[in-house]
Amino acid sequence: MRIHIPDDAPPVLRSSAVWPELAARGELVYYDTLPGSEDGLIERIADAERVLNIRSSSKFTERVLAACPRLRLLSVWGTGTDHIDLAAAERRGIVVKTTPGVSAVSIAEHTLALLLAVARHIPAADAATRRGEWPRGQSVELNGKTCGVIGLGAIGSRFAQLAAGIGMRVVAWTVHPRPIAGVQMVELDELYRMSDVVSVHLRLSPETQGMIGEAQFALMKPSAILINTARGAIVEESALLAALESHRIAGAGLDVFAVEPLPPEHPFTRLPNVVLTPHCAGITPEALEAGLRMAVRQITD
Repeated sequence: MRIHIPDDAPPVLRSSAVWPELAARGELVYYDTLPGSEDGLIERIADAERVLNIRSSSKFTERVLAACPRLRLLSVWGTGTDHIDLAAAERRGIVVKTTPGVSAVSIAEHTLALLLAVARHIPAADAATRRGEWPRGQSVELNGKTCGVIGLGAIGSRFAQLAAGIGMRVVAWTVHPRPIAGVQMVELDELYRMSDVVSVHLRLSPETQGMIGEAQFALMKPSAILINTARGAIVEESALLAALESHRIAGAGLDVFAVEPLPPEHPFTRLPNVVLTPHCAGITPEALEAGLRMAVRQITD
């Protein structure tokens, strides 16, 4: 069996515990650099039957898939498929597999960490304390507040449990509603109006792209905090910047952005009411190994 890995950069697969199992099962065509372009990706996988995709920066567009006539399986490390033309894959009989659920605990914990960091002003307090200052009395208590969860997949459901665990009232909206103990289902506009915290846990799709914009921020409380560990493009970046700069909302915790890596001079980097992390919520050793093992098994099975 020949397996193409076109984009393990920075390398996570090569150093993982599952690498020897993968190497024992077939011939590996391996790259630890990014393809850099559609042409670069085509060059690396043009004759591939099985591809193990590591980075979402590799775009499997219709043009790329058309240039790979032998491709039958695309195994993705991660849950997002917004970098893949799924309709084109279906037309060409290419099976696309992801690794659902393996990062749910990690991302949910990171979401809670971002929320606490924003509500408690932890990065600013840490920096001030290191400068010899002693700022106090700026934190917000979350117990008894309302947490609005948008999307109740594996990650959103897990985060809802964590939010309830610190004493928050949890309300939610999801594409496919289902009963969850302790979670009140509400309409989306009602969620924006009543929530002290709005946390985003949706897949990026044509339906969800830009779904949180100026109109939605206008519904939120001035004291509201937005947390996004899903995809940056779900939130209109310009509208979020305006809401934060004008204090239309109180703050935001962001792990994902419209352009990644976040440019050094991006306006987010100058705002004191934002906590930023580099799309790392799901990258713990535990989640990494579980996801890679699942992606590899989908190929070898």
